[in-house]
Amino acid sequence: MDQDSHCTAERELLEAVSSITTFSTTSPSDEEQIQPKAEISCQVRKENPGKGDLQDSNASLSPNSLMTTKELQEYWRNEKRQCRQVKLLFEIPSTRIVEHHLSKYVMYKIIILQTGSFDSNKSVIERRYSDFEKLHRNLLEEFSEEMEDVTFPKKTLTGNFTEEIINERKLAFKDYLRLLYSMKYIRRSKKFIDFLTRPELQEAYGCLRGGQYTKALEILLEVIGLQERLTRGNPLSIVPTLCAIVVCHKDLENPASAFEYGEKALSCLHVHTSHRYYIPLLETMITLAYELGKDFLSFQEKLEEWKAKKDPIRVFTLKELAVREYVQ
Repeated sequence: MDQDSHCTAERELLEAVSSITTFSTTSPSDEEQIQPKAEISCQVRKENPGKGDLQDSNASLSPNSLMTTKELQEYWRNEKRQCRQVKLLFEIPSTRIVEHHLSKYVMYKIIILQTGSFDSNKSVIERRYSDFEKLHRNLLEEFSEEMEDVTFPKKTLTGNFTEEIINERKLAFKDYLRLLYSMKYIRRSKKFIDFLTRPELQEAYGCLRGGQYTKALEILLEVIGLQERLTRGNPLSIVPTLCAIVVCHKDLENPASAFEYGEKALSCLHVHTSHRYYIPLLETMITLAYELGKDFLSFQEKLEEWKAKKDPIRVFTLKELAVREYVQ
């Protein structure tokens, strides 16, 4: 390639980058404003490429690349997508009619999907009309202004089990959940999160109290992924679930897995040493580390440090705390 052609190609690349920078400087949403620092850094790098970045991009595209401006723009858009904020989508693909003694109702299968490229996990739950109705009533009490224009499918005296009514409600509930999730204060509220997770957690803790650790663990592992996505920025809220998983793994004689989830829980508590789970978790981690041949002295030091600062009080074991969760 002669010098003029090389200059033309280089100018074309710079124009493409400039075009994309202009395209991508629109006002960010509230979700984008709270992105983790690493994601923000990544996005800034892509939106404002420096000389080194341009050189790396040229290298990856090859100096002899004959990509058009349109192709270069698409390349940069794909790069930007790697830093896209995760959001949740709600789908209701199917229903089933349940007949239990004298009652009959429709269960709606809700699939909660995650956008972005972070993982492909999905959560599947089931809720009935009365569950949605209770959620709506609770949200109206706390968020009357935000809920002012939110419509809710009305009850009908007859025809509740016809295919037409069921299909209408499937679409209505899907739009309803999407609308609620689009409102920042509602999607972060305990009432909304409880609607999506509490029934499964109640079942899991019931199994744990009954010694059904395998079943409890299966449910808890399903729930924790959804909890993490719903409560980003509030790591303390998932500590009880993580610790319940530790208890199940420990009682099922899976110390390595118990230790792994214990470390996750401790990372959530590293600046919250007064949390009720902190000391019981430390004591459990000391036992697990010793059993696995890992360093337990660091946990022991933290425990002694805490005891030196606090007055001696009765502390429940991790299992005792876990079985007390979700007791009606």
